[in-house]
Amino acid sequence: PTLETEGLRFLHVTVGSLLATYGWYIVFSCILLYVVFQKLSTRLRALRQRHLDQAAAALEPDIVVKRQEALAAARLKMQEELNAQVEKHKEKLRQLEEEKRRQKIEMWDSMQEGKSYKGNTRKPQEEDSPG
Repeated sequence: PTLETEGLRFLHVTVGSLLATYGWYIVFSCILLYVVFQKLSTRLRALRQRHLDQAAAALEPDIVVKRQEALAAARLKMQEELNAQVEKHKEKLRQLEEEKRRQKIEMWDSMQEGKSYKGNTRKPQEEDSPG
């Protein structure tokens, strides 16, 4: 046997025994390293992107100003819509209060005339309904 074949045989035996003894540890270590590398690379990408976005925002303040103005306009529009809804609600409450007040006046008048209130409440319902 030549020196070269002895070296190959020694290498084969050494590597075979290492894989036989530590094979699963090597496989799991490789998988773990791969997962860690993937996580770190995604975080690095996100960090670079954030850095680029900040640099772009610093270079273009007009974009930031436009965003802030659009946000302020949207808030103002929402506030105006909310104010309109509040006004409608207040008007409905006023109408309900007026209706209650009118019914109390009618009840008082009917009591002064000596009629029962229940009979008086049926009249407007009959007038509202057609024929």
